[in-house]
Amino acid sequence: MTASSKNYIAWTLRIIVSALFIVSALAKLSKGHLLDSPYFAISTFEVKQLYPMGFSEGFAPYFSRTLIGIELALGLLLLQKNFLRNFVIPVTILLLVVFIGHLSYVTFLSGGNTGNCGCFGELLPMTPIEAIIKNIVAVGLLVYLYKILPKDSKNGNFWVLTTVLFATILSIFMLAPIQPPASNFTVSTPEETVTDTTQSAAVDTTDSAIAKDTIKKVDAKKDDVKVEINEPEKHKSGYAQYFSNIDKGRKTLCFFVPGCDHCRHAAKELTELKKTNKNFPEISIIFMNEEADLIPDFFKEAGAEYPYKIIEVIPFWKVLGDGKDTPGVKYLWNGNVFKYYWGITDNKFDPVDYQKLINKPYSELKK
Repeated sequence: MTASSKNYIAWTLRIIVSALFIVSALAKLSKGHLLDSPYFAISTFEVKQLYPMGFSEGFAPYFSRTLIGIELALGLLLLQKNFLRNFVIPVTILLLVVFIGHLSYVTFLSGGNTGNCGCFGELLPMTPIEAIIKNIVAVGLLVYLYKILPKDSKNGNFWVLTTVLFATILSIFMLAPIQPPASNFTVSTPEETVTDTTQSAAVDTTDSAIAKDTIKKVDAKKDDVKVEINEPEKHKSGYAQYFSNIDKGRKTLCFFVPGCDHCRHAAKELTELKKTNKNFPEISIIFMNEEADLIPDFFKEAGAEYPYKIIEVIPFWKVLGDGKDTPGVKYLWNGNVFKYYWGITDNKFDPVDYQKLINKPYSELKK
């Protein structure tokens, strides 16, 4: 192989692997488009990828930003010549091997190949197996690159490496500044007096199973009437800090992101169901504080306005639940959870199923 051919191949490999690292870093700072919502994206990465690994809430924000900065730095350093063969390529291979080991361990524990590994954030979802294959291919390319690069090349200036590294890490901290933790999931305004403006259709549901919440029983000895309440015992759901009446009666509690198309579609489906059932469980919404200015547009598309609260990004993910995703819809009765829909796959909100569910009496739900 001629020197010019080796040089051409080397540059091709450097550009390919460099692009993988740069895109991976920027994707972890993006929601739907590159760098469109850095804090939201990096917080999501922390909650979904780092918390399950045992990272603390205090350490995760620093680790995530440093890791992304290192990824970005390696992507850039692969395109320069200083210490390329003797330092940059070996460190890059080592990092990829660590990623492969972690992904293999996660896949082994989960017993399958589901979910998003987080390599490219939420921008480009990738399963753990796909990520392992991608990393193995990248390692192979780097090993070959290491072999074809000239061994007698000068190492160069090490300050170039440190400058690029610190500059990229600092830039990540500046793009997505660490915010102080919210105390007890601090809730933003407006108050829950926001009016539910859905107009229910004139549908007679008085004979439905849910309408018969009381059953009269006659005591033959005392010849009097006892009333048995056909509903679950009251339970504290943990959401009373958001809506004071959430644990009283039948409620529909939703977890939405204002700019999420799937959330808007679920809200629209709920509105359509509510129009056909005047006894529909009262709807309340917990919004993530991400693009909160889109809430009026959200309600316009949903076809109705409902009481809502706004909470910060990381507290929102924690309230939503580990491993859960938006949109989230819960059916509560006296604070008891009888159904939880979440995400856009197997557990996604099903309006037909929900309609059947809310028409069931407690005697059927508790079976």
